[in-house]
Amino acid sequence: MKVADAVPEFADAFDFESFNRMQQEALPVLVETDHNVVASAPTASGKTALAELAICRTLRDGGTALFIAPMRALTNEKESEWERFEEMGYSVYVVTGERDLNPRRARHADVLVMTPEKVDSATRKHDSRRYDFVTDVDCVVVDEVHLLDSERRGGVLEVTVSRLRRLCDPRFVALSATMPNVEDVAGWLDAPPEATFVFGDDYRPVDLQTGVKTYSHGENTFADKYRRLYRALDLAEPHVREDGQALVFVASRQDAVSAAAKTRDELAERDVPIGARGDYDFHNEASELSDDRLHKAVLDGVAFHHAGLSKDDRDRIEAWFKEGKIDILFSTSTLAWGVNLPARCVIVRDTKYHDPLEGEVDISPLDLLQMLGRAGRPGYDDVGYGWVVCDRADADRYRRLLREGTEIESHLAADLDAHLNAELAMGTIGDLDDVMDWLETTYYYVRAASEPDAYDFDGLRDRVRETLESLVDRGFVEMGSDLAIDSTPLGRLASKYYLRLSTAEAFHALADRDRIDTDAVLETVAAAAEFDSVSARQSEADAVDAVLGSEAPKVPRGDGEAVDRDHLDDGTRKVLAILRASTSDSVPADLRSDAWIIRRNALRLLAALREFLARFAGARAANLARRLEARIEHGVSRDAVSLTAVDGVGAGRARTLATGGLSRPADIVAAGTDELERAGLAAGVAERVVESAADLPAVSVDWGDVPDAVAAGDSRMCEVRVRNEGGGARVGVRVTVNGVEMHEKETYLSDVTTAPVGVFGADADQLEFTVEVTFPDLPIRPLVAEQTVAVE
Repeated sequence: MKVADAVPEFADAFDFESFNRMQQEALPVLVETDHNVVASAPTASGKTALAELAICRTLRDGGTALFIAPMRALTNEKESEWERFEEMGYSVYVVTGERDLNPRRARHADVLVMTPEKVDSATRKHDSRRYDFVTDVDCVVVDEVHLLDSERRGGVLEVTVSRLRRLCDPRFVALSATMPNVEDVAGWLDAPPEATFVFGDDYRPVDLQTGVKTYSHGENTFADKYRRLYRALDLAEPHVREDGQALVFVASRQDAVSAAAKTRDELAERDVPIGARGDYDFHNEASELSDDRLHKAVLDGVAFHHAGLSKDDRDRIEAWFKEGKIDILFSTSTLAWGVNLPARCVIVRDTKYHDPLEGEVDISPLDLLQMLGRAGRPGYDDVGYGWVVCDRADADRYRRLLREGTEIESHLAADLDAHLNAELAMGTIGDLDDVMDWLETTYYYVRAASEPDAYDFDGLRDRVRETLESLVDRGFVEMGSDLAIDSTPLGRLASKYYLRLSTAEAFHALADRDRIDTDAVLETVAAAAEFDSVSARQSEADAVDAVLGSEAPKVPRGDGEAVDRDHLDDGTRKVLAILRASTSDSVPADLRSDAWIIRRNALRLLAALREFLARFAGARAANLARRLEARIEHGVSRDAVSLTAVDGVGAGRARTLATGGLSRPADIVAAGTDELERAGLAAGVAERVVESAADLPAVSVDWGDVPDAVAAGDSRMCEVRVRNEGGGARVGVRVTVNGVEMHEKETYLSDVTTAPVGVFGADADQLEFTVEVTFPDLPIRPLVAEQTVAVE
């Protein structure tokens, strides 16, 4: 069936002329009905066209389509691929956490592309003007719906789909690799039998043969990688000698680079005839690669591919692999879900990988099957070969997976309390009946009904009721005498920042402490449940000890108690060491491999903690968290951190200016452009920096009628003025006398605010008054002004 005949008005949206057999069978339901659709089909069988057909139907009817991609990298690829829609006059807009959202563009987009996590975030804030676009979608395409079976991300996808069904009830089209229990997903999404498709292996364009090969591991994990590599090369070599190609999946970016380098030497020793060093044109093209290691490898027919490469380098590698100029390609799992790069032979060398937040984990069955599905080049091969290289102890498990596949389970139960709290925080659940109605919209409920013994279906409602009662007991939810349910500030903050509930409890406990200092903040973040699975390798122990020393302060727990750092596990100590060292840009070399991801998650937690502190402890504590956030992000000292609030002042400039005596935005304004130019800034840069600094607060304290002395027994009420001659900001003003708080308030300060000061002749020889102005939203150090009043 030709595309131009089936969907003539959208023929230009497809990059091929005719639909294949699988696409033809699904097309009538996708284009001619409003049914929800579930389609399970082998990898490389053309499922993307089903998504595009559903989008075309939506656009034809004047609606908006939402495409939920399983990975952030795929959202960028869809944006590039779907320029075809742009050329037809339709707007495609990608919404991810790494891009600044333009609500107007999102609101007017014809096709939205998002990850499950971003849709979850947006739907939690659907009643805001910024995210209201997410409830105005008419069709939702869930790509790789078997992501439901992911322990880490499946629950997010599940509650997001359920929430969308309650908020705007769009049409759903769910696509998946082969899964044995497709009927459960169809039942969950109310896809009728005629709109539920199970396309078997006979729909694969190339037959797939899979198997497991084992190796004997030793005591040295580094040596084990090479044992697995040699096993992989043994499997790939026959195909490469016959002009086939091999795609080898490894655990990390560094593994991809090192395996490619070792493979070049090994294939040379084996005298395997690959490479294109005699191809002058290719040699010139390869010289354009920005990664020198990649440049050297591709000339020998070997390459690596991972998300750390520049987009231009990735595009070249993909093109050259498709053209047959690269014989063996090493890649991380990202490639399995993205670009269609088939190879005659696909080998999964590493079935385990190190996750900075989870420690050593097994590759998911979904990822593994997705990788092996890349085997077989349509138009070149009659058979594709997929191999898993693993330890003998794991062989039977992987053979069973390859033979039987994996059923799609629900993982909602693992974080049921957090997901239920999020629904309550949104206000869409008002009483116990609503809770039970919500439960029935989940895949968890459908799967439990399908497997009642495994999921204890009879006890499901009691489990949800107990979870709700636990949320009430822990302070996340309030329940009235009429059984009405309402979220508390604690519950709403936990939902807003996607916190584990035990982390939210620990943050709340910290806010209740009498003294909150730098150590307490860092230790609370390091002990957060989000870092529970972080592990410390033996090689990292000395580096951790070098940063932390032998101190043993207290770390608050969610129950209000505290634990000694001596009793913290090694993973928590590692996180704490990375955060401590990051404040001075001095992370030891042995900790750097995991530092980036740990810092990124810590910054998210610190932003959440800052709001907890602002809500429950006040502006002073919030400002402390904000300054620590900036120091960890930029690696600057206490003296320089205030300057990071200025646009155009990064870590290096902040250090330089602070060394020269400029430590606040107001100092930059006072210094002017000439002094900044003398400090090494270009004229245009200096001007922009001064302008940016002028937009930030410049606060001073006027003691007004506060006297220099007061007679013993005398008293008077005075007033101090806090003046702001810069940009407006939220501030906290605190007045103390001899260390005792007299007055505290928070306000938005655009010009002047006042604070009362009681001057009382007391037994003391003098009164030491302090006015402290703090900035809960800015990393600017507090302004402290002091005045002494003698008692005569």
